[in-house]
Amino acid sequence: MEGNMNLTLKVWRQKNANAEGGFQKYDVQGISEDMSFLEMFDVLNERLINEGESPVAFDHDCREGICGMCSMYINGEPHGPGKNVTTCQLHMRSFKDGDIITVEPWRAKAFPIVKDLAVNRSAFDRIIAAGGYVSVNTGNAQDANSLPIPKDNADDAFMAAACIGCGACVAACVNSSAMLFTSAKISQLALLPQGQAERQMRAEKMVVQMDTEGFGACSVTGACEAECPKGISLENIARMNREYYGAVLSSK
Repeated sequence: MEGNMNLTLKVWRQKNANAEGGFQKYDVQGISEDMSFLEMFDVLNERLINEGESPVAFDHDCREGICGMCSMYINGEPHGPGKNVTTCQLHMRSFKDGDIITVEPWRAKAFPIVKDLAVNRSAFDRIIAAGGYVSVNTGNAQDANSLPIPKDNADDAFMAAACIGCGACVAACVNSSAMLFTSAKISQLALLPQGQAERQMRAEKMVVQMDTEGFGACSVTGACEAECPKGISLENIARMNREYYGAVLSSK
């Protein structure tokens, strides 16, 4: 059928974090070029279930590029080929008939494998819990525009807030650094009036928690920004460094 492809998948299979894993080869046929990458995996898993085999475990939820759960390393790239797309937004027309596609989980000490392609990213949650919040008075919401915010600050905060915490930055980094993620969360709040109360505490605590989780250091290769599906800028890392060192120096 025109527009359909036959592909060979080399998929990482691993029962749990402590088990030894390895690649398993699967042939998939009749894949429409209009399918998303996850829909292609649905076809494979339906076949595996019908054959009495264990389906490939992978994370997914919204399938709209919002939740950040669809973390797959595809042919050596987080979320696969294409710019500013998550795995669920990647369509099979990005490949061609007869292609061999290698699919792996995120590779980072701080992201232990749960099963197959699914990894535990709760380290990100602990970084947020360390300081990624604001203190506000309870009661009615403030009227719109009651807190004037410079447009440049609002735009930069909005861009930082676009981070979905998928972990592609960690997967792309040779050091498995989480600085792009952490800096986006710090920048988002540091740029807004509501974030000023915990500003210094936030930067210091979140950076300390990031290091505690075992993420590597940033060597400014830029791979994180290049592979980020939301295009989070490296400028956020520079801002985080300023926030952190300012907090450390002011506490002495």
